[in-house]
Amino acid sequence: MHNYREIKIWQRARVLVKEVYLVTKQFPSDELYGLISQTRRAPVSIVLNIAEGAGRGTNKDFNHFLHIAKGSLFEVESLMILACDLEYISENAKEEMLDKTSEIVKMLIAFQKNLSNV
Repeated sequence: MHNYREIKIWQRARVLVKEVYLVTKQFPSDELYGLISQTRRAPVSIVLNIAEGAGRGTNKDFNHFLHIAKGSLFEVESLMILACDLEYISENAKEEMLDKTSEIVKMLIAFQKNLSNV
């Protein structure tokens, strides 16, 4: 088992959750049960899947949950692109979020490679 709280990816994903919540405060209130809800759930899923995977008994199981977390990262990216398309966020805000998610994806891939070699 791994201590998920010590994993840098989990720590970065927690920061991403906060940033996504702050960004979605700019969205129109009629999106509360649509894009806002979906956009907020995706980064929370990243944090939770890393934690759940870390608690599993094997690296293979952990790797499975990391794959799910990676999918949620791509979901966040897509949602930020849609938010920009709908003019809920600026192009600059979108690019900042894409940079952050891309960094976490790279960290996740490296961690998965390292995990597979153990």
